[in-house]
Formats: sequence, C-alpha cells, structure tokens
Amino acid sequence: MMNRSVESSLPQPALQASQAALNSAMADNQIKENGSEEGKKENGAADLEPGEIQEVDMQAQADNIRTVFDDPKNFNVKHPLYSPWTLWFDSPSTKGRNLPQTPMSSFPQTPLPQTPGVAAAAQGWMEDIKRVISFDSVEEFWGLYNNIVPPSMLPQRANYYLFKDGIIPAWEDEANKSGGKWSIQFPRDKNRSNVDKMWLNTMLAAIGETFDPLTNESSESPQSLITGVIVSTRPQFYRISIWTRLAPTGSGGEDDKLRERVEAVGRHFKVTVLGYEESQKLAGGLATEVEFQSHKDSEKKGKTAKKIVV
Repeated sequence: MMNRSVESSLPQPALQASQAALNSAMADNQIKENGSEEGKKENGAADLEPGEIQEVDMQAQADNIRTVFDDPKNFNVKHPLYSPWTLWFDSPSTKGRNLPQTPMSSFPQTPLPQTPGVAAAAQGWMEDIKRVISFDSVEEFWGLYNNIVPPSMLPQRANYYLFKDGIIPAWEDEANKSGGKWSIQFPRDKNRSNVDKMWLNTMLAAIGETFDPLTNESSESPQSLITGVIVSTRPQFYRISIWTRLAPTGSGGEDDKLRERVEAVGRHFKVTVLGYEESQKLAGGLATEVEFQSHKDSEKKGKTAKKIVV
C-alpha cells in the first residue's frame, strides 16, 4: 500500500472524516469492479474457499482515487470540513431589492432564515444581505471561490461574510452577542494587489480551524471561538475581520485563559495569515494595527472602548 507522510492544518476530527471519505471511495470502487460474476472471476473471487478473504490490491485502488488537486473537474473524492459554512454578500446594489447583475448572480439565492432571539432591527438589516451558498467540503469551497469576484474587484461598500452555517453575520445572533472581532484596516490603493491573497488566506484559516485549533480536552464536542470572517471594501480602505463567539471582560480567573486564546487568534492572524512580523507596527494614515474589540465595546465611543492590539 502506498504510504504518504502529509502534514495538514486540519484538526484530528476533520482528518478522520477525510480518511473515512477515502476509505468509502475505495470501497465503492471495489464493489463496482468485483460486483459482477465476471469481475469476481477476473479477480479470482470465484475460487475462494468458504471463509477465505479476497486479497485486495490497495495500490491499484489508491491509483484510482482522484482529488480536486489531481483533476479539478473529474475528481471522485471530497474532503469534508469540520463545520459547514455559508457565504453571504451585500453591496449598494443589493439594498432593498433582489440580487441583479452582481458578482453573485450566477448562484441561486436561498431565503433568509428567521432567527429566534435576533432583534427586529437586525432582521431588517439582514433583508439587504444575500445568503449565497453553503458548503461543507474542500472541493465545494474551491468551486465557490473560483466563481466569485475577488475583493479587489468588488464595488465600494461591498462585503463578503463567511460564517459557520446557522450563524448569521449580526451582533445580535446568539453565537455572536457575547463575542467580538479582530480586524485590520489598510489603504485601498496600496493594497489592491494584496487584499485577494489576504482574504483567501483568512478564509482557509477559518474553514481549516487553524485560528483557534480544536482540542478534545473534554468529553463534549470541541468548539472553536471563531464564528465567521468578513472582508469589506470602502472608498479609501479595505478591512478584514474575524468574529469570535466570546470576548474577555477583564474579570480575571477563567477570563484570563479566554484572553490568552483570543490573543493567540490575533497573533495567528497577523503573522501566519497576513504575513507580518509579530513586532511590526502597521498603523498610520488609513491603516490600523491588528486590533480586537468586543461587540459591546464597539458601540462605545471615546476612551471607554477597550482594545487588544498584537
């Protein structure tokens, strides 16, 4: 059997799911090839003694497996993500109307869910945002990414929102209301050639669960702090944000551990995803540092609004 040593950023549950998909594909191929009497004769199955196990050529089976990296159009194996995700979109052209002639027009629009507990004001705002498509595999992600307009070509005041399925991109959502966001803002003209790569890396880190790696320290299913990521285009700048389901309050105790997790997300975002040095200063003009603020503090003005900077 072919042995390959491959390092992956996916958490163990996702790796196990991927392996299960590979095993399933191999089993399907085996059934197709050996299912008929002719196939059994060709493979020597007709001559087996009772209780004898048919020997399988695992190398031959592995050679028949094609991933999206082998053949982008004719792959036969999908790699599941740990969580399903949904892409949302809005721009000035989507306000108060159906989605006409936009980067998303080739995708069928799904109705907006009525989310219990979300304030009426948020529901009104969400009427202008379009839920594009949901996906739960690596292949579906690339199929989506390769068929939408990149951020550098979006109109001004447009936004992409990539959130875990079932979470709407609003502060009032149950998964977001106690959280906050990491964000960075950079001048539009100087970063038009960089924003697409930054946004792609941010999405890959999100769906690959590398911002806040999942652990199995408890008997419950592991849960990441990350609920979604956003890229926004504005007349003079771009902004990329990472939303978390919790935010530190400064109360000490367990809150200190939460702060450490939140700061680790920010450092990973700055250094690994965006490619800056950890000690590098970024603010100046229209640019900001990589900053974290709770959603509650974001509503405050002046010195009372607390920030964490990495």
